[in-house]
Amino acid sequence: MFSKIIMALLGVCCTVTMGLPATAHAESTHSVSALSSKQQSIIPIAAFTAKGDTEKLKGALAEGLQNGMTVNEIKEVLVQMYAYTGFPRSLTGLNTFIALLDERKAQGIEDEMGRDASPLPDNANIRELGTANQTTVIGRPASGRVYEFAPVIDTFLKEHLFGDIFGRDVLSFQERELATVSALASLPAEAQLRSHLNCCLTVGWSEDQMKAFVAVLEAKVGKAEAELAETALNTVLQNRIQSK
Repeated sequence: MFSKIIMALLGVCCTVTMGLPATAHAESTHSVSALSSKQQSIIPIAAFTAKGDTEKLKGALAEGLQNGMTVNEIKEVLVQMYAYTGFPRSLTGLNTFIALLDERKAQGIEDEMGRDASPLPDNANIRELGTANQTTVIGRPASGRVYEFAPVIDTFLKEHLFGDIFGRDVLSFQERELATVSALASLPAEAQLRSHLNCCLTVGWSEDQMKAFVAVLEAKVGKAEAELAETALNTVLQNRIQSK
């Protein structure tokens, strides 16, 4: 009789213990589901480009295509990365993508190219366009000692990053900022990560979606990158509450 009671108690304990991972997994899945499959795909593509990990990048690129990203959308992420990770990482990423597309074509796989960027009006002023885009993404006009110390960086940011790059409408501002924070968490670049997590919230990503970003980062890229992103996000959210 005593042995039956012990066995029954052990059975209850095992049931409870085995149920915990399932619950945790369900919560993680729910968090990740705040982003679409295409949006989730941007995260490891940007991260592994920033890291220069071509083997993992190749897998992330293939997954992105499988999840419905067009060739031009992925290409746009890889091109944008040079502004945050440098030309060597961006060019390595682009060459990795070319090799993957060649392999897929040889296998008879025809990937969707998707649309290219819309041309800017002939009378477009790139400085004005970039300044407007930067203000939209940041949520206010950019200011700070760094711009006074090195005025040319303000020119590069306004005219090139936010004008030439963000002016290309293949990706939305939300998608571009998602790629940016993924790269910054993977470099790492903590101060800039906090800044761009603020930008993510400013351009329309929700708190739940940013938590999903952290979950995808952990699942697809690594725990250290996710922990950095989570810490930065918590700081950003707390500061936004205090500033209200």
